[in-house]
Amino acid sequence: MIKVLVVDDSAVIRSIVKESLSQTAGIEVVGEAEDPFVARDLIKQLNPDVLTLDVEMPKMDGITFLKNLMRLRPMPVVMLSTLTTKGADITLQALELGAVDFIAKPSVQELLATQASFQDVLVEKIQEAFSVDQRNFKLVDLVAKNKNDPTLSTSSFKGIKRANHLIAIGASTGGTDAIKRVLTQLPKNSPPIVIAQHIPKAFSLRFAERLNNNCSLEVKEANHGQKIKEGHVYIAPGDKHLEIVSKNGALFTTLTDGPEVNRHKPSVDVLFDSLINFADNVQAVLLTGMGQDGAQSMLRLKEHGANTIIQDKYSSLIWGMPGRAFDLRAHTVEAPLDMIPNILLNYAQLSKSEMKEKLNEH
Repeated sequence: MIKVLVVDDSAVIRSIVKESLSQTAGIEVVGEAEDPFVARDLIKQLNPDVLTLDVEMPKMDGITFLKNLMRLRPMPVVMLSTLTTKGADITLQALELGAVDFIAKPSVQELLATQASFQDVLVEKIQEAFSVDQRNFKLVDLVAKNKNDPTLSTSSFKGIKRANHLIAIGASTGGTDAIKRVLTQLPKNSPPIVIAQHIPKAFSLRFAERLNNNCSLEVKEANHGQKIKEGHVYIAPGDKHLEIVSKNGALFTTLTDGPEVNRHKPSVDVLFDSLINFADNVQAVLLTGMGQDGAQSMLRLKEHGANTIIQDKYSSLIWGMPGRAFDLRAHTVEAPLDMIPNILLNYAQLSKSEMKEKLNEH
C-alpha cells in the first residue's frame, strides 16, 4: 500500500486529488494538509511514502518547504503546478531540489471534461515516485568534482574534427536536472545538441532559458527551420515533435504537429528516427525517464553506425527509457550521468576514420 499525504491550500484540489487516488487499489491517502506547517507534523505522525505538494502556498511556499524536507527527511514528492511562467519557474526549481515529478493542476473546466485523464496521470506519477529512493540521488556537485578528478574534465576539448557531428538527447522523468548536469559541463565549442524532453508547452521555453543562464553553450527552444550551429542547444517545444533534416551540406530543425508517439509530443523516437540517414555522425543519449520512448529508435541508430549512450541505473531517477534500451542492446556505452559529458567530447574529437574504428570495437 502506497501511503500518500496531500499538501495543498485549496480544499477543492485536496478533495480532487484524494478522490482520484482513493479509487486506485494499492494507494491510500493517509492525510491532508492545508499548509507546510500542518504537513510537517503529519509527516512525523503518518510516515507517508509519497507527498503531493502545491508549488504556491501561503505561510511557507512549496520551494522553502521542499528544501527543508530534502535536507531533513528526503522522500518522493510530486509537485502540483500551474501552467504559467511563474508556475514553470517554481516547478523547474523544485525538480532541481529533488522533487521526482510534477503534474499540471487542473482547472475546474478541465476536470469536468477530463477527470479520468488527470486521475490516470496522477496515479501513474504516484506509483513511479514510490519506486524512487530519494537518498540515492544526492549527486555530488559535478563542477567541484571535476576540479579534483582530471578523468572527468571536459576543459581539454579541442573541437570537432568533422562537419555536422550532432548529439541528440532524449529524457523524461528526472530529465530536466539530468540534462542540466550534462550541459553545464560542456564547453562553448561543443558539437550542436538537440533535445527531446517530455515537458508541457508552458514549461519548455522557461526550461531553455534557465539552462541558457547556467551553461557556456547557447540554449534555446527550437524554432522551425533553424540552421544547427556548433555550440548551440535546441530543445523541442512542449507541444511539437522535433526532427532534423539535412539540406545542402547543413542540418536544420523541423517542427511538426503530428499525433503523440509513445504517448508523448515531443517524442524521442521521432527525433532519433529523423537522424538515421546520417547516423554515423550522430551520438544519441537516453537519460532518466519512465516508459520506453527512444529505445527502439536508439537501436535503429546503433544499427546505422551511431554512438549510443544510456545513463546507468544507479544515477537514473527512473531507469525506464535507458533500461528498455539496455534490454534491447541498443547502447554502445552505459555510463553514470557524471561521465557522459566527457564521453561525448572524447568521441566528438575523433575523425571519421577513427570513429568507425571505435565503433567496430563494439
